[in-house]
Amino acid sequence: MTENNEKNNSQGLRVLSLFDGISCGRVALDKANIPVSEYNAFEIEENAIKISRYNYPDIKRYGDVFSTDFKDFNGVDLLMGGSPCQFWSKAKCNKTAKLKREIDTEGEGWKLFQKFVEAKNNTNPKYFLYENNYGMADEIQDAISEELGVQPIMIDSQLLSAQRRKRLYWTNIPNITLPDDKGLLVKDVICDDPDLVKYFDDRIRNTMIKCENYIKYDLGGKGHYSQQDRLYFLDKKAPTVPRCRTETKFNVWLGGEKYKKTCPLEIERLQTLPDNYTEFGMDESGNVKAMPKTRRFEAIGNGWTVDVIAHIFSFMKF
Repeated sequence: MTENNEKNNSQGLRVLSLFDGISCGRVALDKANIPVSEYNAFEIEENAIKISRYNYPDIKRYGDVFSTDFKDFNGVDLLMGGSPCQFWSKAKCNKTAKLKREIDTEGEGWKLFQKFVEAKNNTNPKYFLYENNYGMADEIQDAISEELGVQPIMIDSQLLSAQRRKRLYWTNIPNITLPDDKGLLVKDVICDDPDLVKYFDDRIRNTMIKCENYIKYDLGGKGHYSQQDRLYFLDKKAPTVPRCRTETKFNVWLGGEKYKKTCPLEIERLQTLPDNYTEFGMDESGNVKAMPKTRRFEAIGNGWTVDVIAHIFSFMKF
C-alpha cells in the first residue's frame, strides 16, 4: 500500500467474506499491511472454522451463506469469496467423482455463486473479489462476468509460489497488473523430515519414466496415469495443491533412488501461508487441539494462494 492509502485507511476495513475457509483472505490483508476493523465470515466446514478461529479469534462467524440476505452488511469496504469449485472443475476426488461436472448455469455450483451475487447487490461494497477455477466451462465463465460486470483476470500462482495453480479473479479493484515472477521452486518449500524419506522398490524401478516435470511410474499395473505415482523434481514447480489425497500426490525426488512424501508444512508453503498456520484448531468453547494431518491437507487445498490475493489487494485505494 502507498503511504496515502495507509493514512486514509487508518481505521481499518469492514470486510465480508463468503466461503471463508481458513480465512486466507484475512491472512492476505495482513500480508498487504491493510488494517481490518471488522471481519465477518460465512463458512460451514468445521475443521476450517477451527483453524481460522485459532488464528483469528476476533472474526465474527455466521455459518451458512443460505441463512441470510446479507442486508445487515450494507456498506462493507470489501466483499470477497470463492465458492466451492468442485462442481465446475475438471478435476475430481473421491467425494465428487460421482457428480457430473456442471457446464452451464444450473446446479449447485451456480446456486452457490448466486449467493455471492446476492451479497454484492445487498451490501454495495466499495470493492469485491470473486475467485474460481480456471478450468470451468466457457458458458459459466461468461455468465459470471455478466453477473458481476467485469472480466476475470487469470493469475497463475506459480508467479508467487512454487506450485502451478491457474485461477480466475473477478474484481472491481482497478489497474491490477500481473505480479513479478519470484522464481520459487519445489526446493524452496521442502523441509527436512527423515521419517518421510522413502526408497525405490522394484515396482518403481521397473516402470519409471522420466518426463519434463516429474518421474512417473505404475504401482498398480494399470498404466502411468495416477498423479500419486509421480515424483516431482526439486528444480521444477509443484502441481496444483489438491483438496483431497494430498499426501499421495506430491512426492519429491531427492536424487538416486530416494524420494520424500509431503507434509502439511510444505503444502502451507505452496499456498504461501505462514508456517504451521493449520497446525492447531480452536472450538467454540476455546479448547485448542492439534489438527489431524488429513484435515490440514484438505483445508489448505480448499484455500487461496495467499500472496496472489495480497497482490490483488495491494491495488485498493482508500
